[in-house]
Formats: sequence, structure tokens, C-alpha cells
Amino acid sequence: MPADPDRIADRLPLLRQRVKMTQMARRFFEERGYLEVETPYAVPVPGEEVHLRCFRTELERPDGSREARFLHTSPEFAMKRIVAVTKLPVFQLARVWRNGEASWTHAPEFTMLEWYRPGADLSSLMDETEDFVRALLPTDIHRNGDVISLAGPFERLTMAEAFMRYVGADLLGTAGDAEALARQAGAVLREGENWEDLFFRLLLERVEPVIGRERPTFLTHWPAEQAALARRDPRDGRVALRFELYLGGIELANAFEELTDPVEQRQRFEADRSRRLQIAPDQDWPLDEAFLSALAELPPCSGIALGFDRLVMLATAAPAIRDILWSL
Repeated sequence: MPADPDRIADRLPLLRQRVKMTQMARRFFEERGYLEVETPYAVPVPGEEVHLRCFRTELERPDGSREARFLHTSPEFAMKRIVAVTKLPVFQLARVWRNGEASWTHAPEFTMLEWYRPGADLSSLMDETEDFVRALLPTDIHRNGDVISLAGPFERLTMAEAFMRYVGADLLGTAGDAEALARQAGAVLREGENWEDLFFRLLLERVEPVIGRERPTFLTHWPAEQAALARRDPRDGRVALRFELYLGGIELANAFEELTDPVEQRQRFEADRSRRLQIAPDQDWPLDEAFLSALAELPPCSGIALGFDRLVMLATAAPAIRDILWSL
């Protein structure tokens, strides 16, 4: 009988490496003074991401009353509330859920490593992320015919530099003007495609496939329209203090120098909520008032969400995320 690639026995060497990496991750943060936290998985507000779909469940109280709950897509809101109260650096290896996602790098249930460090700016968080990735991965990563070296410094490339280099377009100079961006990029604007849609299409088609192939690449200073929970750069309000890390064709992490202004964050949430309900009316929940209240007490800090399963894939050369999950 041919071997079943989904059997635990066949994947046990990869899963043993996963266990070691989990231990190494905890040791890395404990040695740096981080406090490991555990936040609830079933929450009343799962986040405000426009395009993520959540798993819905229901809380039943002893008195018979019921209340909607959602499996969180990230522990970000809860962890920032902890930082706001304690002012301590924290980390968490959390199970998270995103409905409708499945590919060689996506699973509907997976592990996210998140950490938040008071006093850190985006640059120092990149330094720490480099240290962490080097601590858990071999010096050379072999992926899809590429050899990615971790021996030297990681590349730090702004989004504007990336678009000029790989798309041939002035990203910030065309902001909001889809026709101008399409013209400079030599792209055909699709029916109904706005500037943000075209930005993400060009990022996916022309930038992501070519970065992080020789050494890991931080893609930094995203357009302000994609700020999410990051603060704008005080030196250039057109960009947000945000980065993503790419390695071997894999988007590994997403990070922010955190926005601490509850008024601006509320405005962003309301805009995101309006867009999300236009796309998916069933993805409806109240704003997270507890999180917005805590923002006023959040110290200057930076935080990052790193796909731990993808990190294990890179360490083990596993071809797909299912190969390093403990699923039967």
C-alpha cells in the first residue's frame, strides 16, 4: 500500500522539528525579558480586517441568554490591551482561525506568533526580527530552487523603492489615481478596479515574486491607505510605519509601529467596517470599545505577527503547510 502523506507517522520528523522550534521560540523571548501571555480565542470582536472571514460560534450562559462569539483571526487587540495595562513586552504562540483559506501556505486554523515591545520603533523591531529568524532557521534556506542566505543583513526596501524598481511606477506620486498608476506600470486597468485594487495586483504579480529570493526582505513604509493599525510616518504622512517580511517566496510576517490615537483608530475601523459589510454583510459585529479605550494608555511600541507554521516550513523544506501540522 502506498504511503499516505497525511499520516502522522510519515510526518513525524518534521513535527519533531516543529516542537524544537516552539521551544526555541519561547527561550528566545524569555531570555529577552518578554512575558508569555494567553488571551481568549472566542471573542466578541474578532478584528476589523476587510477581507478576512471569521468562524462564528455562540456563548450560552447559565441563565439561558446567548451572545455571539467569534474565533479570533489574531490575538492583537487583546495583547495590546495587556501592554496598555502592564507596559511590559509580551509574546504569544496563539491558534488563530480564518475561514475560507486553503493553499500550500494557508490553512483555516494555524499558529500565529505575535510579540509587542514597548519603546521599540520599526527599525529596532526589524533588528529583533532578524535575530529571531536567524535563531530558528539554518544559515541557508533552500526553497523552489533558490538559496536564501541569512548570513548577512536582511534587505530593507520601502514600498516606493520596490514599485520603482520592479513595476517602474511612482507609487506615492500616483496615489489615488488608478489610471496614472496603470499607465506608468504598463498595465491594463480592469473594469471597476480602483487604485488600491491595482496596487495589490501589482504587488502580488510583480513585487512579491522577486523579493526575498537571495536574502530575506523587509518591505517597509506602506502607503497610508494600508496603514491598518500602524501610525503614519511623521516625516511623510503619505506612508505608514509598517513592514512585511518575505523569505523564499513566502510572506512570513506583518508588523506595525503601533497607532496609539483612539480617535484616528476609530475612524479607520469605521471605514474598514463599512467596506467589509459591502463585501460580506454577514461579517458583522460591534466595534471593540474596550480596545479603543485602552489605546490611550498604550505606550509607544511596535508589534509583529509572524506565521509560525510558515517558519517551520522554511526550516524543514516542507512543501506545504499541511506537512507540518498535527492534523490526522
